[in-house]
Amino acid sequence: MRRSETAVRRSETAVRRSETAVRRSETAVRRSETAVRRSETAVRRSETAVRRSETAPGRDAGRSAALQAALDEVRARCAIEERRAQDPVSFVHRYTDPADQELVALLAASLAFGNVKALRAKIGEALDRLGPQIALTADDARAVSARLRGFRHRVYRDRDLAALLVGARRVQRASGSLGAAFAAELSRSRDLRQALGAWVRAIRRAGGLDRRPDDRGAAHILPDPEKGSATKRLMLLLRWMIRPADGVDLGLWPIPPSALLIPVDTHIQKLGYNIGLTDRRGATWKTAEEITAALRSFDPADPVKYDFALCHLGMLQQCPSRRDPVRCQGCGVKPVCRHWDE
Repeated sequence: MRRSETAVRRSETAVRRSETAVRRSETAVRRSETAVRRSETAVRRSETAVRRSETAPGRDAGRSAALQAALDEVRARCAIEERRAQDPVSFVHRYTDPADQELVALLAASLAFGNVKALRAKIGEALDRLGPQIALTADDARAVSARLRGFRHRVYRDRDLAALLVGARRVQRASGSLGAAFAAELSRSRDLRQALGAWVRAIRRAGGLDRRPDDRGAAHILPDPEKGSATKRLMLLLRWMIRPADGVDLGLWPIPPSALLIPVDTHIQKLGYNIGLTDRRGATWKTAEEITAALRSFDPADPVKYDFALCHLGMLQQCPSRRDPVRCQGCGVKPVCRHWDE
């Protein structure tokens, strides 16, 4: 009897194994079919690429001219005064002393993430607490801590902002200005990323932010650009300080605008992808390099001059990932957008 039961179990096991083998075989067939379809798709894409390459010289030249014309038009149509009033840089224009302007720019750029209305309110609150002479206040670490006590903005606490300002002021005093400190690092390394990393680390050490490596607020308020992030807020600060004074940027630092990278956030990344300035989908340092390289072909001396207008265009239009007749209505780069350029 036991032998009969054992034989039955073995038979059932054999059946299950056979069924498993059949399923595996069916899976292999499906995978093979998928591979064939992918291969066919790759062939079609290759054929399309060949056809495009045959017409590329004239087509690329025409598209490049159309893209530059669209960018120039967007920049020309940007209502500078109106849009500046909605931008964090507006706070920097309230001050006249370069030392104050540098510190206010660093503070405003560092808090510039999230909802625009909320971040502007927080920048205003911090500056009101610090008083009209930011540099003078920042000379006294205890006074800064006392004035900012209870301040919060998203992941930041009062001590994060206090350490940032105190550290920046110490570097400012030691070098004559934050711009001079950055220019010295850039002169040494000849590399924007390395120079910015060294400058950031100097401020973090001077203010004590480096003593809290696991604190989210301390890490985020002045990020290390050598870790791959696009560091949009730091690029924004550099643009404000380096580009020539034009009603938006201030031109305070003795560095050529050709050295800049465009500040990349979700608005600029999506807009850049849609109009062919980059093929990357993430807001990374590489994306910033790609977009800037494309813009440099239009103006090698000042490639990020388009940033302010493009950023505010992206904010106003809420640039979509597909055709949207309502949201795309009136967009200045619509003629060269991948969703409309057919």
